[in-house]
This record gives sequence, C-alpha cells and structure tokens, in this order.
Amino acid sequence: MVKYLILGAGPAGLALANRLLDKGESSFLVVEKEAEAGGLCRSADVDGSPLDTGGGHFLDVRRPAVNEFLFRFMPEAEWDSFTRDSRISLPFAEISHPFEANIWQMPQEKQVEYLKSIAVAGCNLGTPMPEAFTEWIVWKLGDKIARDYMIPYNRKMFGDDLDRLGTYWLEKLPSVSFDETLLSCLNRRAYGTQPGHARFYYPKKYGYGELWRRMADRLGDKLVLGNAVTGLDLSGPAVTLSDGTVLEARTVVTTIPWTAVKVSGLPASLAELLPGLKHTSVTVTYLKDAPDTPAHWVYYPDPALDYHRILVRKNFCAGSRGCWTETNSIRFRPDASGGGPSWRNEYAYPLNTRDKPGIMKDLLSFAGGRGVLGLGRWGEWEHFNSDLTVQRAMELADAL
Repeated sequence: MVKYLILGAGPAGLALANRLLDKGESSFLVVEKEAEAGGLCRSADVDGSPLDTGGGHFLDVRRPAVNEFLFRFMPEAEWDSFTRDSRISLPFAEISHPFEANIWQMPQEKQVEYLKSIAVAGCNLGTPMPEAFTEWIVWKLGDKIARDYMIPYNRKMFGDDLDRLGTYWLEKLPSVSFDETLLSCLNRRAYGTQPGHARFYYPKKYGYGELWRRMADRLGDKLVLGNAVTGLDLSGPAVTLSDGTVLEARTVVTTIPWTAVKVSGLPASLAELLPGLKHTSVTVTYLKDAPDTPAHWVYYPDPALDYHRILVRKNFCAGSRGCWTETNSIRFRPDASGGGPSWRNEYAYPLNTRDKPGIMKDLLSFAGGRGVLGLGRWGEWEHFNSDLTVQRAMELADAL
C-alpha cells in the first residue's frame, strides 16, 4: 500500500506527483491507461513538425509560480512567447477575438448593425438575467452576435441542445461593455478585458507534449503506463486495473473522468446522478495547407464546416507548415478531413450542464470523506486550462 495513489498521468497527475517529490514524499504511485503520459497535452511528429493531438494547448503567462515550476523541466530559454492573435472567420471579414471588442474591424455598415443590436441587449436595458444558455447569450451580447457567432459556434462545440448548459460558467467570457464596444469603433482599437492566453508560451523545437514527457521521465518506476483503471471502490479506497491488479492507498487522487470507470461504494441516490455528468469528444485532424492568416488560431461559426477551430501551427511552431482542425467528434466527417491523419479524444471538454455543480459538490464531498479526491479537468469536472490545473495540483500537494 502506498500513501498516495494518483489516477491519470495528464497535467494534473504529473504536476501533483512531481510536487510531492519536491516535498520529499516517495510513497505514491501514478497509473495511466495510455502508453505515453501527457493526457490531452500529448504531441506527435507530423509532416516533420510537432502537432498537439489533444487540440490546442498553450502555457499562459499569468501564473508566475506555475511557470517557475514548469520551467524546471523545460527551461524558459526553450520557449517562444507570443501575444495572442486569435480570430473569428465571418462571411464578410476575419476579425480578432473577442467579437464584441473588435467589430471595428468590420465594414462600417456592419458595425452599425451590431452596435444597434448590442445597445438593446437585455443587460444594457436592465432586464433580468435569464437562466437558459441561449437566452443568456442574447441578453448579454445582443441577438445579432448571438445569431451570427455565439449560438452556431457553441452548437458546433457542445451540441445542438445548448439549453442543457448552465450560465454559471460564463464569467470566463471576456468582459466588454457597450460603452467599450462603442469606443472601440470610434477609436479603432479593442477595449475591455482580454481573453485567456492574451500572452502565452509555446516550445521552440517541440510540441507542448514534450514538457509533460519530461515530467513523466522524472517519476521513474513511480509511473505505471499502459494499465487502465477499471474500478474505483470508495469504501476502501481501492482501485482495480485492467490487468486485474487491485491497489490500495491511504488517499486516492483521481484526475480521470468519473464516468470512465466503475465507481462503487456510492449511496444509491448519488450513483443515480453520476451519469448526469456529460462531456464532448473532439477529433483533431492535420491539414497540409493552412489559410493565409497571421492568426495563431481561428474560430469558425459556419455550420457548413464540420470543425469549429483551426490551429495555424506555422504561426507559433517555427519551421512547420499547415494547420490542424478541432471538430466535435459527433460532427466529424472523414470525407471532409482532407485525408490527413486524425486523433479522436473521447474526453475533451466537460459539459457545464445545469445540474453539474450539484452533482460534483455531492460527489466530491462524499468521496473526499472516504479518502478519494478529485483533481483537474476531469477529477473536478471543470474546463481548466493546463496552467490552472497545475496550480491546483501544486496547492493540493501542499495541503496533503
């Protein structure tokens, strides 16, 4: 028996394990179902350059303590830094993201249309905030941005039934007031809060996965690869692996999806709620040809296209060419992929459904009382970027 058993060797599990090592803790084990560590942040060499097979992942500059920790494995000299250039592709223009801060980049007659719509949005008229996702989008941004961008784009990402989503997570959206939108059109520059990754790092010679590979290498025989978790018994706690091994620990930290394993020891009322945790899958496809844009990535609300975003790797990965697309796997059409190689990621985004906060509060409370802790995107069922995941792992290691 080890003191700490960590399920999953993605950013959360790797950061937690390495932080424990830093503190002199050696009684732990990390188990991972894949043959390679890194989770959604893994990379592969494609067409002579790295490609991130789990989608677009970058290291944000906003958490210095996290970066200091990660730079021990891949020194800062091995990274390039960028000012984010992300754009939205519309039929009449390609504008910078976020939409409402950059309508000044549109033809003037389009600016007028969008300004008129935003001016009468519910949040600007003082009407009560609605609870339904699609109604919230209209209330916050106006019917025109909702119709032309936010609703079709989110349908492509999360599915057609958007109103199963809550609105509690939408504070992640950049905050741009009507006054700031108007000022941006008058002064022809963006106003308001910038989105995440406004500045970011990306490795000079490698894909993002190289960082996590190095962190995995440090763990040596404390990392077991190629052995999936099939069962999690909260009454032990005990973990069953695909080879039949049963492992026990004083504390289990799960960074893998709760719905991907058989969880036993739950009260019936909570076990019935567990299938209510929903997620989406994403397929990543490499295309040899990239659009003529200086952007690092581009969002595509057009429902005629199966993918919702492209990553233009030649603009952040020196010496490369082409791009890769991200597509909700339900929408993925192999005949439209251009014949390039593809990677399907079953667990890509946890869905922020209306009942998710209540389910996770009860689940984590019950499991925590029995020595099983949730960590990271899947352990906490939150859409955390890798830098925030690492911060939470460092804090958990400190607390343990």
